[in-house]
Amino acid sequence: MNKNGYFGDFGGFFVPEILVSALKELDREYRSLSTDMEFADELSHLLETYAGRPTPLFSAKNLSKECGGAKIYLKREDLLHTGSHKINNALGQALLAKRIGKTRIIAETGAGQHGVATATACALLGLRCEIFMGEVDVERQKSNCYRMNLLGAKLNVVKGGSRTLKDAINEAMRDYAATSDDTHYLIGSVVGPHPYPTMVRDFQSVIGREARSQILSLEGRLPDALVACVGGGSNSIGLFHPFVADASVRMFGVEAGGKGINSGMHSASVVKGTDGVLHGAMTLVLQDEDGQINETHSVAAGLDYPAVGPEHAFFSRSKRVEYRAISDDEAVSAFHHLSESEGIVPALESAHAISFASKLANDMSREQSIIVCLSGRGDKDVNQIAAMEGKL
Repeated sequence: MNKNGYFGDFGGFFVPEILVSALKELDREYRSLSTDMEFADELSHLLETYAGRPTPLFSAKNLSKECGGAKIYLKREDLLHTGSHKINNALGQALLAKRIGKTRIIAETGAGQHGVATATACALLGLRCEIFMGEVDVERQKSNCYRMNLLGAKLNVVKGGSRTLKDAINEAMRDYAATSDDTHYLIGSVVGPHPYPTMVRDFQSVIGREARSQILSLEGRLPDALVACVGGGSNSIGLFHPFVADASVRMFGVEAGGKGINSGMHSASVVKGTDGVLHGAMTLVLQDEDGQINETHSVAAGLDYPAVGPEHAFFSRSKRVEYRAISDDEAVSAFHHLSESEGIVPALESAHAISFASKLANDMSREQSIIVCLSGRGDKDVNQIAAMEGKL
């Protein structure tokens, strides 16, 4: 990344003039705090004693045996406080916001996990909190909506547009433009204008640093492949980044193929997207010939987004990471498969990664290994799947 927030051709700073000074201040403060040992120690202490790090690297022996081929390891971010990797970034940004004198936090959420993590961090640190969430996602993630309210956050239901994550981000950015003097926008993924893609990546890279140390201890060598789901892309960038320089490690980002990537009902922004600007950054976007943003679809609310973080777009263009799409049906099948084989109910987002990793393992040898980021647990999705299957 260069000093203007570009990863090759992607990234940058495409925002209204009213936000320029706030984002430049955030960039200065983050660069200062990123070398502040007192800040680093405070965040590490909270990640350990409050969030529950380090998370284990679990050898999924039953799943590996059923799939054949490579050994599958699960990086258990689902075991963190609040149930997903989102708490890593939420604690980091909330601490930063408090350090620079912000008293109010806003955030967007799709699956609800980032909203819960942000509300949790704000309750801990004594910050006012408001969450923006699309009406469609509110309906399919009712338990997380209640959790946000329980934690003291105000939930703003977004009823315009597709009423999903894209529209929640739109509303949050409008709020931020009007209130940035006392408000910090705690973006939940590696999307948005500089410095967010870098800042969120850095807070999430604890996933990959731990996984690297753990696999070396367990296997005595680096993994042959890494697999993680990609919506905006924070859990995947967090896993991938500490391995980027290791050419022997293949990396796979798994997007939401929805009803099929040729159906028009998917969220595969890398596989099917084109260069464009969305939410303040140049990246790969699902758009029509006139640059209008396409409607997206995924069974997983956290993947239902028409773009991807700019660093993912760069990794795709440079061919350092390979991107694949998994359909709704395949993800739901993997949701059941992991539950039954290992007693672990994955988030629907993570189930996309499990589905692809299961296929990949079958094409590899028994001496090889795969690390899958199990980005969240599936408690939030149980009612949705039960209703879909007529079992509720």
